[in-house]
This record gives sequence, C-alpha cells and structure tokens, in this order.
Amino acid sequence: MKQSKADFILHPVRMRIIQTLLSGKTLTARQISGNLSDVPQATLYRHLKKLLEANIVEVVQENPIRGAVEKVYALHDQAAVISAKDVEEWNAEDHIDAFMKFISVILADFERYVSQESFNMQEDGAGYRQVSFYASDEEYDDFLEVLGKELGKLMGNKEGAGRRRRTMSTIITAENK
Repeated sequence: MKQSKADFILHPVRMRIIQTLLSGKTLTARQISGNLSDVPQATLYRHLKKLLEANIVEVVQENPIRGAVEKVYALHDQAAVISAKDVEEWNAEDHIDAFMKFISVILADFERYVSQESFNMQEDGAGYRQVSFYASDEEYDDFLEVLGKELGKLMGNKEGAGRRRRTMSTIITAENK
C-alpha cells in the first residue's frame, strides 16, 4: 500500500524532525540529533532516510569531514504541508487515521514535557483546555485571521533572547448548521 504524505509527516519522530527544520533552517544530522536528544541515532537516520525518500526533506549541502561526508538537511519547499486539495480527497476513515497520528504526536510531545526533571505548567504557560463558543462564519474568519497574523509574528522569531520553544496544537470542530 502506498503511503500518503500525511503518513510520512504524521509520525512522532518525523514530525519532530520536520519541526526542527521549520523556518528555512538547514541542519546536519548531528544538529538535528541535538534537538531530539531522546531519539536514538539509528532511529533518527532511519526517519531522515524516509523523509528524503518521500521528498519532504532534501540534502542541500555536503561537507567532506575526515574522509566522510556530512550532509546538511532542509525541508523541501512546501513538502511538509498537507494541502487543502490533499485533505479534500480524504474520506472519513482517512481523516480518522490522520487525526489519530496527529494525536499521537501531541501525546508524545506532552509526555516529553511532563517527563522532564522539572516542569511547572503554570510558570511555563503550558496546559490543555477546551472551550466552545458561538460565532458566525464572518466572526470566525476574523478570529482566524487575527490568530494567524499573531502566530505568524511568533513563528518568525529566532532562538535566543530568553525565548523558549513552545508548541501549540489546535483541533477545531463544528456542529452542523
């Protein structure tokens, strides 16, 4: 059975590799491994290979180092994006499958967070919650536009300057009209 782009992207380790390469970053396997210290090296290389084969990640540079070649990886342009066209072609079973993979990524992220030696959800601004609200389609579109604009600003930030990496996951459902 042929794997879809979602099958390649929505895997906990591969999703984390993709996240380390967001915003145009180019990194070696060693640098990626530094961001994913809990992932064994063999596992990291296996998933990098799968992402390369799926044309989601590409080698953008090769550096000779003491008789070996160190590869520098980057996301292939828009390769890690599941398009609206892709999603339109999914049936209910495809959506459930992708959603379960997405939830497993979120669960793995949360497990890593609470497994740290020290964490404080209040101080870290971490948490999980669900809210329901009523909004017209126009009000909801306005909300998404503001949210997207503000998230875009934060996503453009670089590491450092007292910044910590934060991950926000959203799941939105709607009742029938």
